[in-house]
Amino acid sequence: MTLSIIIVSYNVHEFLEQALVSIQKALKDLSHEIFVVDNASSDGSADWVAKQFPSVRLIRNEQNVGFARANNQAIAQCRGSFVCLINPDTIVQEDSFSRIIKFFRAHPQAGAVGCKILNPDGSLQLACRRSFPTPWVAFTKIVGLAALFPKSKLFGKYNLTFLDPQQTAEVEAISGSFMMIRREVIEKVGALDEAFFMYGEDLDWCYRIREDEWKIYYLPDTQIIHFKGESSKRSPFEQRRLFYEAMRLFVQKHFGKGKALVPSWMLILAIHLRLVAAFSSALLQRLAWPFMDLLLLSISMSIAILLRFYPDFRWQPFLLVHVIYSLVWLTSLAAQGVYTRWQLSAGKAATAVLIGWLINSALTFFFREYGFSRAVLFYAGGINLLLLPGWRLLLKGMARLGLATSRGVIGKNLLLRRTLIVGDADSAERIIRRLRTRLDTPYQVQGVVLSKSAVEHAPIAGVPIKGGIAGLREIVRQEKIREVIFSTDNLPYDKMLSVIAGSQGSQVSFKLVPSNLEVIIGKASIDYLEDLPFVDLEYKLHYKFYRVSKRLLDILFSILLIIVLAPAMAWLRWIKRAAIQRTEHIGIDKRRIVLSEFVTNAGRHFWWQGLPKLFAVLRGDLSLVGRDLDAQYETQNGDADYSLKPGLTGLEQINRSLGLSQEDRERYRLYYLKNYSPILDLEILIKALLKS
Repeated sequence: MTLSIIIVSYNVHEFLEQALVSIQKALKDLSHEIFVVDNASSDGSADWVAKQFPSVRLIRNEQNVGFARANNQAIAQCRGSFVCLINPDTIVQEDSFSRIIKFFRAHPQAGAVGCKILNPDGSLQLACRRSFPTPWVAFTKIVGLAALFPKSKLFGKYNLTFLDPQQTAEVEAISGSFMMIRREVIEKVGALDEAFFMYGEDLDWCYRIREDEWKIYYLPDTQIIHFKGESSKRSPFEQRRLFYEAMRLFVQKHFGKGKALVPSWMLILAIHLRLVAAFSSALLQRLAWPFMDLLLLSISMSIAILLRFYPDFRWQPFLLVHVIYSLVWLTSLAAQGVYTRWQLSAGKAATAVLIGWLINSALTFFFREYGFSRAVLFYAGGINLLLLPGWRLLLKGMARLGLATSRGVIGKNLLLRRTLIVGDADSAERIIRRLRTRLDTPYQVQGVVLSKSAVEHAPIAGVPIKGGIAGLREIVRQEKIREVIFSTDNLPYDKMLSVIAGSQGSQVSFKLVPSNLEVIIGKASIDYLEDLPFVDLEYKLHYKFYRVSKRLLDILFSILLIIVLAPAMAWLRWIKRAAIQRTEHIGIDKRRIVLSEFVTNAGRHFWWQGLPKLFAVLRGDLSLVGRDLDAQYETQNGDADYSLKPGLTGLEQINRSLGLSQEDRERYRLYYLKNYSPILDLEILIKALLKS
């Protein structure tokens, strides 16, 4: 047998599937065996591998035994002349294994070989070739000299950044995310050191291989994508601790007493200082969002005290009150997911403020020490309702106008990211339609890039064809694309990886959709594309509680909007003498309704023309959020379906520009019926406001 592949898996089901598919394509001309060692995953990975890949040799562990020990379990059973360790969150090129084996056979002193490893944005993953952390190399990395002078041979040795990434080179160490080793080397130097639970074991192995006078090579003739950190992202603080603990262990083992000019305790001290700095940085990043909210809560409380007691500013009695109120509001924000998934959701922030307002109001009645000025609480709550959702809307608006970065945390939470779909026509159409079933999709599909010829091809699901894959980089530049989604149907991995490698520096995130169209896989994220069944569903809006909640929301908001916009409507009607046009429509349950709106001779339709429809919302003929007013729906027996009240806005209305098909409209309607909540209505209203 030529090659043994070993994959250690821990809670990365979706990534593992794509890795196995790409690995099997790359192994079709080689005699091989594949081991998957499952470290007690809780996501059903082991059962899924056993069912979907019966030829894979599965080793199940009852607990997480660590990376080194899990690999050793498979190494003990390997029969191949070469052994390849590969992470489950990788995608290999079709020629990756064959090229490396060819290199081994041409270089008999090569003990281990690694290839070029790319990040999902096409940049080089620096850890794929590196030096051992000797005292000097570690010092240049820790103090930042390696980052300041990456092209210097003196300071850039940590990740060998002075070497050409396209140049084959003998190096001291390669990454354990992809490394191939001769079997005879393993028999001589031994397997991985199980004292390393995770991290550092690959570095230690390379050190022992070189001590046995074998050579280690970096081979850029082939490449893989490594999504990096998928198994560890559930507990990032613990992973940082494990990483620096591994560095400490490596230093003690190889640079201990009498083995280096610099005492090992100095390196260990530097490692601990680096760990403290890493923890502090991560903690500050997590606290940045709640700190911003706390600052605004403090400002709102100060303004409320001034409004109530002006010209006095009696802040001293409110210190404890402010602490309690702020904790309640911050807890409410956290409970709504504002500090995890929905960091820039204005709707969820507004909901959290309202809930916190109710809780704090209750405190003023049950605890007299907090109830000596309910007016302050009332003012502060109203200001918070403006400030906390407001700064999130401001960031989104700035990003959409190009005034704020579209990368990082803000970019991940924008409502829309300019996106290209790359693949054949059929798979591109399926992806587009699946994306449209989601309310919270961050992808604004600008066009399709076909994997083959794009000559005279009609738009796909209303989305224009931008060209062929050969011109992808120029299309990305012209269209200001932030996301590129590859369909793996009929698209070779080597072509996909070469496109990604050629786009280094373009600031574009590359993602892929497996052939089952269930997920979108990208760096440190998986977006689920769930289909909605069309029968046997329990829809929330079929229950009286939710219908009553929706009606109350319509009444409250329509009254509020009528009061706020009354001057504008009076000005249009009696100053501008705008005419009123009345039209007949079909409402809920086929009931005829008459709606009014202002008319203009400008030839365009403006948002303010629909202001009189607020009275129809108050009467119950319309809803703020509902189906498209003029759309018709067909049930399975062909009858027209008007079971959902028409709305001023809704999922269809805010996506109308996408050229929705009847099937798309039906999916939106069913999504809304199934997932209705007042928070969902708020999210739709905010999206409609941003689009207006």
